[in-house]
Amino acid sequence: MSSNIYALLTPIALGFIVIEMMLCWYHKKSYITFQEAVANFATAMGNQTMNVLVAAGVYVGYGFLWKNYRLVDSIEMNPITFLFLLLGIDFIFYWVHRWGHHINIMWAAHSPHHSAEEMNFFVALRASVTQRLFSFLFFWPLTIIGFKPVDIYAMTGLHLFISFLHHTEFIPKLWRWIEYIFTTPSHHRVHHGINFAYLDKNFGEFLIIWDRLFGTYAEEEEKVVYGMYNPPNSWNPISINFHYYQLLWKDAVAAPNWFDKIKIWFMPLGWRPIGVPPKPALKEVTAQNQVRFVTPMLPGARPYIVVHVLLGIALMLFIIDSHSPWSVTERWIGSFLLWHMIINWSGILESKSWLVFSETIRLVCTCSFIIIIGINQQPAWSILNVAFMVISILSMCWVIYFFKILSDYELEE
Repeated sequence: MSSNIYALLTPIALGFIVIEMMLCWYHKKSYITFQEAVANFATAMGNQTMNVLVAAGVYVGYGFLWKNYRLVDSIEMNPITFLFLLLGIDFIFYWVHRWGHHINIMWAAHSPHHSAEEMNFFVALRASVTQRLFSFLFFWPLTIIGFKPVDIYAMTGLHLFISFLHHTEFIPKLWRWIEYIFTTPSHHRVHHGINFAYLDKNFGEFLIIWDRLFGTYAEEEEKVVYGMYNPPNSWNPISINFHYYQLLWKDAVAAPNWFDKIKIWFMPLGWRPIGVPPKPALKEVTAQNQVRFVTPMLPGARPYIVVHVLLGIALMLFIIDSHSPWSVTERWIGSFLLWHMIINWSGILESKSWLVFSETIRLVCTCSFIIIIGINQQPAWSILNVAFMVISILSMCWVIYFFKILSDYELEE
């Protein structure tokens, strides 16, 4: 198996997203909303810049364990060992996933995925920058058994893609034997539900048998309501990623006892330090009383964001593609520019007053960066650089006209 499986699966995932969008259009379904789709995609793009760090950590840490402490000779991949590795990752992930819903610091890492208020393939991309890091703290026993770090990392990519396929409303319940053994979209819709009957259910990603064995299974019956209690209510990827960390930090600061300031991070959800007021009882969110998070967008937002999503994908590929001509330093700078881009998207979606200045600065910095690194590059890359620069200049005109003049006019009116 190749560690490049992420590069192989990414276009397939994008293809499924396009298909789902076409199905929504054809069947006139409102399963995908523009604002949340952009926020989900932006979060995923930002998180891609962290994958290199995660991979490096896995290869170094797992490599040390595999080299010095494995119990058997290196396990080579064949159909049988492939299946055993998949089952091993799925079993470990079941418990990591389950702990991620019960332990504060792990819920802080996992909750950004659950803050989405709809169910579609865009939601599958919405994961925090810390979630994958937390997951890889638990797969190390597989290296002791003898599985190579590169195979573990690649298999987690396949496992992640399997979970991607669960995030859709279009696939109904499947044949009974499939529903009994494997995790299906119906099972995972339940997992994302905030209906009281669905809370903390169906943690399996490949097999639903783990949930049946360990008492966490629930059938999809009533209509699923998606989201989370105490949501971030923001399209900003920083807020989405670190919302629950901020809540924990506030409680830790408010705790009078120093031991409780540390303890709170590792306690179950809902635990309160002595001296901190208890949280009010949850009132169930239903399909009838749910208020979805929606914000007014700046004028001309949709076409502008669509174009810059495509530019963001190109920028992301320059950063993460192993064949990119960019140096390590250039990739770091590109990562900062990418994060600046996706944060500004939230400013556009939420009509923030700081957006015009921030977006103008970003475009100038991006254009300057492209000019600097475009010197002495191969023709093919140079053409892309010129395209980047031209679109950056046109975007500045768009920002001045639509986001500045029209927004000021509307405010005056």
